[in-house]
Amino acid sequence: MVFRGTSKYSLDNRGRIPLPARFRGSFGSSVVLVANPDGCVEVHDDAAYEKDAEFLLSQRPTQEKVRLVWRGYFGNSFDADIDGQGRILLPPDLRQHGDLNGQVVVVGCGGYLEIWNPQRWAAQQEKINARYDAALESIEERP
Repeated sequence: MVFRGTSKYSLDNRGRIPLPARFRGSFGSSVVLVANPDGCVEVHDDAAYEKDAEFLLSQRPTQEKVRLVWRGYFGNSFDADIDGQGRILLPPDLRQHGDLNGQVVVVGCGGYLEIWNPQRWAAQQEKINARYDAALESIEERP
């Protein structure tokens, strides 16, 4: 499944948001939530998270940057069950990381979803609008 599009939701008073209905079947009964360095929260299915984890764990731990990435990625990853209404509970640490309260924006990013504070997403959109063409041109074609 390629996750795409943008949806707006509201966090309830317990910190839950619904996953977009069209994507719920792609996740099974749970997701893995990860604090993204850009200030949002990533939502991964278990298989995709395991694939990323396998790549990260294949790196040599003798390098400090690898240990830092491991601590940052795995230490800021959380399991979340999908309830009967298709909602996930965002842990307080991730809500704080993403400044998530009230309205949120869920963005499809190909292999995963991102959950954004609307003001942060607007700033990200400005960056995308300013740099998208150059970034697209810099990506190498597949052989």
